[in-house]
Amino acid sequence: MGEYETLESLLFNVDLSLIEQTVKKGYHQDGPGRPPRSPLGLFNANIVKRIMGIRSERELVRKLSTDHRLRGLCRIEDHERPYGIAVLSRFRKRVGPRRLGEIIDSLLRKLTQWRVIGGEKVAMDTSPIKAYSRRSLDNRSGSSDPDARVGRGVRGYILGYKLHLAVDACSELPVAFTVAPANRNEKVKAPLLLGRAQRLLGKRLEVLVADSQYSSQRFRNIVSANGVEAVIPYPSNQRRGKRGLLRVDKRFHVHGPPRLKRLYGLRSAVERVFSRLDLQLSLSIHKLRGLRNISTHAAYCIIALFLIAEASWRLGDLSHIRSVTYFAT
Repeated sequence: MGEYETLESLLFNVDLSLIEQTVKKGYHQDGPGRPPRSPLGLFNANIVKRIMGIRSERELVRKLSTDHRLRGLCRIEDHERPYGIAVLSRFRKRVGPRRLGEIIDSLLRKLTQWRVIGGEKVAMDTSPIKAYSRRSLDNRSGSSDPDARVGRGVRGYILGYKLHLAVDACSELPVAFTVAPANRNEKVKAPLLLGRAQRLLGKRLEVLVADSQYSSQRFRNIVSANGVEAVIPYPSNQRRGKRGLLRVDKRFHVHGPPRLKRLYGLRSAVERVFSRLDLQLSLSIHKLRGLRNISTHAAYCIIALFLIAEASWRLGDLSHIRSVTYFAT
C-alpha cells in the first residue's frame, strides 16, 4: 500500500452487496413507474459527503455537477444528470434509521467475527449535536425543529440532541448508539445501550466504563445483573465517607484503587471517537431538522467508521482501522 489510500480504494475494498440489498428495499423493483436512481450510488454519495467534509446536500449537488471523480464514486454515468436535492431527500426518507440500523448490525457482526472489535471493555458517553434552529418562545424546543430540546452541552446549555455512544475501548469502534433530545438524561438511555452492546458482544463484555453522570444504583444493578463490572466514579453526594471508591474531583483528578483508575482511563476511547465524528466526519455540521433526520445523519457517520475499519482489514493493515484521513484523499 502507498502512503495513503483513496476513496476509490475504500469503496472497492468493502463488501457492498448486503448494503445494496438493504437500501434497494426502499424502492419498487418492478412494475409501472420510472426506475429509481442507483440506490447504492446514493448511499455512496452520503458516505463520501461525510468523509470529504461536504457541509450540505446543496453543496453535494453542486460538486456532482462538476467533479467527474465524485460522479464516478457515486455511480453516475456520463450521460446521467447529477442527483438533485429532491432525489437525495427522498432517499433519506426511504432509507431511514431502521434500514441503516440493519446495515450497522451487519457491519458490526463482521468486525466482531474478525476480532477487529474485541468487546471485553466498553466505554460509554454522550456528545451534543446542535439543532439547525433557533429556540422557540418557550425556550425549551426549537422554533423550526420541534423535536430539538434545550439541554446541557459541553459549555453551557444548547438547543439540539445528544448522541449516546458505547465504544469498544481497544479498537475505538462503536458497538451501540442512539440519538435523543438534548434534555434526555444519560442514565435513561444507558440501559438501552448496554442491552444492544450485550446482544452483540455476549459474554465477551467484561467491563463498562463511564463517567459520574451514569452513577445511579439502578444502573449499577443492571450492569452487575448482566455479569459486567461497572467502573463508574461516585459523585461527591453519593456514599460520603466511604473509602476505596472511585471518585473524580473538580479538577478532574481521579482518586481510588490503582486498578480502577487504570480502567477508568479507558474512557478516553469514546472521547477520541467523538472527536473523529465531529472533526473528520462532520457530525456537528448539518442542515437537518427532526430527530429522525439527525439519527440518519449520525448513522451515516458511524457507518463510515465501520467501512474504514473493514477496508483496512481487507487491505491487511489494521494500523489504519481508525484513520479517516488515510482514505480521504
